Amino acid sequence: MKTAKKIIFWTLVAFAIIQFIPIDRVNKPVDSSVNFVDSKKTPEKIRTMLKNACYDCHSNETVYPKYAFIAPISWSVKSHVNEGREHLNFSIWGTYNKELKENILDRSIEALKHKTMPLPGYIVYHDEAKLTEAERTLLAQYLEEMLKSKTY
Repeated sequence: MKTAKKIIFWTLVAFAIIQFIPIDRVNKPVDSSVNFVDSKKTPEKIRTMLKNACYDCHSNETVYPKYAFIAPISWSVKSHVNEGREHLNFSIWGTYNKELKENILDRSIEALKHKTMPLPGYIVYHDEAKLTEAERTLLAQYLEEMLKSKTY
């Protein structure tokens, strides 16, 4: 019994200490001239879907939920956001070259069709990110039209 109490005590101490490890949650300023939804004059319905389902991980407009302030969960959330931004950052869309934009649009369309994005673990805590089949189709069609018309 003594050993169990020591384990619990030291676990709680370690948990308290890791709360002081800083995580950078500051979003970089967004330049509307290169931000996807602004520069593409995205229709309001598409804009809303992108903001609700994609922008937390794929832009510099991340809204961190309360649980993202508790270590070690905060480390995982920040890692997911960093990784998401590496693959696609809507906030700097206008800085990407033509080939990269085409590749990103292709991958985004596939992710929508195969339901790999938004991540299932994200949807669990963010109801607004759940895209219906109709919304997935609409968003994929919008991106496909961009590809066809080369208006990216």
